[in-house]
Amino acid sequence: MGGEMEKMVAVGLVWGATNALMRKGALKWDEKLRSSSHPDTPQHPVLKILNNWFNLLLTWQYSLPFLLNLSASAAFFAILSDTPISVAVPVTNGTTFAATAVFGMLLGEETRVGFALFGTFLIVLGVYICVM
Repeated sequence: MGGEMEKMVAVGLVWGATNALMRKGALKWDEKLRSSSHPDTPQHPVLKILNNWFNLLLTWQYSLPFLLNLSASAAFFAILSDTPISVAVPVTNGTTFAATAVFGMLLGEETRVGFALFGTFLIVLGVYICVM
């Protein structure tokens, strides 16, 4: 499982980074949605939801990280063929959680830095204990 650990951490890092980037992209889309009121927006609830999803996917700040996130998901499923799920899930999810917090801070999200860093430390410690 030597190289698999690095792959799991890499997937977690990609998921964490893209989570933060998608959140930022969704906020951009939301700002654009609020600033423009189009009378041609469908009134039927289902059509309105589909229209909003389509416009969200056209926002590259969201869709590009989303595609990277999906690629990491495919890599995760490939990793599962060689790694016990009892190891893969805590490692990737822990890394994802920590990376989301760190990348969110790097992107300027308002964060309680001390708590975020302490929580990240606890996650890294917990993953280390699971793996050992």
